[in-house]
Amino acid sequence: MPPTLASLVHHSALKLTVRAGEDRLDVPVRWAHVSELADPVPYMEGGELLLITALQLDAEDPEAMRRYVKRLAGAGVVGLGFAVGVNYDEIPGALVEAARDEGLPLLEVPRRTPFLAISKAVSAAIAADQYRSVTAGFAAQRELTKQALTGGPEGLLAALASQVDGWAALYDASGAVVATAPEWAGRRAARLTADVERLRERPAPASSVAGGSGTSDNDDRVELHSLGTGRRPRSALAVGTAAALGTAERYAVHSAIALLTLTTERSRSLQAAEQRIGAAVLRMLLAGEPEHARTVAGELYGGLLDAPFRLIVAETVAVSSVRIAADAPTRVPSAAALAAAADINGDPLEALTEVVESAAARSGEAVLVVPEGKRLVVLAADGGAAVTACGEYAIALEAARTREQATAGDEDELVVGVSAPVGPIAAAAAYKQAEQALSVARRRGRMYVEHEQLASGSVLPLLADDAVRAFADGLLRPLYEHDATGRGDLVASLRAWLSRHGQWDAAAADLGVHRHTLRYRMRRVEEILGRSLDDPDVRMELWLALKATASAE
Repeated sequence: MPPTLASLVHHSALKLTVRAGEDRLDVPVRWAHVSELADPVPYMEGGELLLITALQLDAEDPEAMRRYVKRLAGAGVVGLGFAVGVNYDEIPGALVEAARDEGLPLLEVPRRTPFLAISKAVSAAIAADQYRSVTAGFAAQRELTKQALTGGPEGLLAALASQVDGWAALYDASGAVVATAPEWAGRRAARLTADVERLRERPAPASSVAGGSGTSDNDDRVELHSLGTGRRPRSALAVGTAAALGTAERYAVHSAIALLTLTTERSRSLQAAEQRIGAAVLRMLLAGEPEHARTVAGELYGGLLDAPFRLIVAETVAVSSVRIAADAPTRVPSAAALAAAADINGDPLEALTEVVESAAARSGEAVLVVPEGKRLVVLAADGGAAVTACGEYAIALEAARTREQATAGDEDELVVGVSAPVGPIAAAAAYKQAEQALSVARRRGRMYVEHEQLASGSVLPLLADDAVRAFADGLLRPLYEHDATGRGDLVASLRAWLSRHGQWDAAAADLGVHRHTLRYRMRRVEEILGRSLDDPDVRMELWLALKATASAE
């Protein structure tokens, strides 16, 4: 620890005597400073032992001494050393009384003790304390490195908490708590999620200090540090202590930051290598070679192929090219997904990658993420955290877009299609399913569609497409032009006849006309269109055309 007034008093070579402030000798001394100015306060920083001979002071004036001592105490001076035998044979009573009243320690410096000796003693003690701190810091670094190699991040956090006499927590890229030490710190660390999210908005490296909220269990001092070398932090470290960190503790924290960065931030070359393996595994699965894919996957992705998985295909499209669905999403996204959606910045595919990989890392499951140009392909365990996080994130984006009515612009928007659960042998079919779901998502103005949803509901929303409407308008235009002349209601008659599956009497009753009149109108439809209503394909095309034009009206 740094030198104190008590350690200087007990220094055998200095022969200092305490004349006032005996109960405040345990304060640290930052430096020993000599000044004979009547007002040295402008030159003080706080924490100094001020050494004087009272050359410029009227040390016997009680009022002058009270003002002098009060200003010193207010400036943070921790003690006053008075040399006797120079200007005064003993310390004047006015100065002693003023020091006692203010509670400022007053030390008598004998004639044979030069001020330089006191300055050297303070300097040597400070240097020794710094050396001890550096030595302790190196020892802590060795211990933390050992724990990082043997116990991983959890072992490192436990060693760090012991070194700082407090607690430590590790957060992932989404701000969720990954590990804490000791275990009781988990609830405390969870309260700092908002602070971690704010830290993530700043370029790495970044740090901040979070204070308590005033409750008895939340009065500790917490330092937050971002981890990672990229544009956005990949994780964060929280260190909670009862007081500000000392030099040795600071060394330990900095060592932990470096080690955790190495642990959590994989090198770009390693990431690229893993990505190449993942791409090769995906290509083999899509080529119908599951056994070769399993061999290449090894321990990295092999476990992912032992249970049903889903293929996710995501891409970005311009907002102006997406027709916004009128109805809101039926699923309610989680609060974490809404927070991640609100925090999106930059490439939506990068943001989705971060969400999926973070969820998989928290749950300890494997996930295969392969960028394909402007697309992202994800292979993830069915029912796992990665698939759930992907769906909640996309739906949260859609919910936010629905609330804001999504004005058109040049920004890119995320669209996601998900296959049904399959095994390795059906990977190619799953990829086609995901692409089909993706296509439907674009057509329906959705951000997220699962393949199982394609068979539910009606096929009619799929007709809400400009190309389909153009075909319908072209097919039915001759009939509408005929009806516009007032020579018969062929469109309504065709709709009634098709809706009654060609039953003449029922369709005629719906129209309020004789069945022979309806038969005549259907012959006119065939003549005008040049198509036979006996052909089931023609009837299907006409019915879909009528539905498409009806939805546009």
